[in-house]
Amino acid sequence: MAVPMTRMAVGPGRRLLAPVGALAGVGAAFTLVALVDPNHPGHYPVCPLYGFTGIYCPGCGGLRCAHAVASGKLGTALHDNALAVVGFAAFAVFWVYWVLRARKGLPTAVRLAPKWWWAIGVAAAAFTVVRNLPFGGFMAP
Repeated sequence: MAVPMTRMAVGPGRRLLAPVGALAGVGAAFTLVALVDPNHPGHYPVCPLYGFTGIYCPGCGGLRCAHAVASGKLGTALHDNALAVVGFAAFAVFWVYWVLRARKGLPTAVRLAPKWWWAIGVAAAAFTVVRNLPFGGFMAP
């Protein structure tokens, strides 16, 4: 019979393994995008939706946005993909929350009510529609 782990059973180093590993993965991805500029063609694949239809998806410009963030150019990042900048900031806030909770041995699950998931989906859809309309051209990557 397995004995359930308590908060004291796992040391803080082991509890921080997942958030530190996630940060290492994100850091490696940002380092790659910082070193291999997506503004020069041929390094990364073209977005399939854009390639087939010419329509910008919510992620279009995300690599250029990440490159700009890694280079410290927030204005350029916001132009390339403002939704991605918001996502990067949300991940940073969640990561701090994750580390603080993991250090204390507390659960880190974030449960959003369905209305928030719907709001996120509607915001992404609105962002996609507006950036593809003539008056939303300033949001196009």
